[in-house]
Amino acid sequence: RERERREREERERESDRRREVERKGEREGERGGGRGEGERREKEREREREREIEKEGVEREREGERERERERKREKYREREREREREIEKEREREGERERE
Repeated sequence: RERERREREERERESDRRREVERKGEREGERGGGRGEGERREKEREREREREIEKEGVEREREGERERERERKREKYREREREREREIEKEREREGERERE
């Protein structure tokens, strides 16, 4: 019986110690963390920065593609305008030919 009582008390003390360590870790986490917590947070911040940089790169790439697409459309428009000018010029020449005849 005495041995059982000592073992039970020892288990209770161990359990109390574990709870205290957990509470201390939580308190340190609220304050800015223990060694492991601070390191984990720093790594998480670093991963977040990397994700942001990657997002910015993807966004710049998309914006570049949109800009290239806009430029292709502008060039197409300019080409149509040049073609229209050539047609108008040809028509003027034909009119001039008819008038000379």
